[in-house]
Amino acid sequence: MDVTLPQVTPRPAQAALRDRGQRAHLSGLSAEARIERAYRDRGCVLLARRWRGGGGEIDLVFRRGDLLVFVEVKSSSSFERAIESLHWTQVARIQTAAEAFVGAHPDLALMDMRVDLAALDGMGRFRVIPNITM
Repeated sequence: MDVTLPQVTPRPAQAALRDRGQRAHLSGLSAEARIERAYRDRGCVLLARRWRGGGGEIDLVFRRGDLLVFVEVKSSSSFERAIESLHWTQVARIQTAAEAFVGAHPDLALMDMRVDLAALDGMGRFRVIPNITM
């Protein structure tokens, strides 16, 4: 006996929310790829992308010589909005995740480290604010 289950059609609000989430995800990936290229062009070597640990996520982790750079990427319609979207609690989670990253890679523990904010505007232009935790 063949049983056919009814098709479930998402309600319009659910579909719109799902689509908005998908657009945000893809936009975030695009912004991170843009920043990754910029850091690589400046001689940095990518160590990790979207690394999770210590209760947080780090968008990009680079090494340049004896320097580790943890990068948070924020994208919005303007630089100001992108910068304002980074809350201090998120910075604390990034710092904790960075400590966990170094803990997972003890060979990197004696390197200088910093956390950068890379802000992108609606036109895809970016500004990097280095060492946002100091």
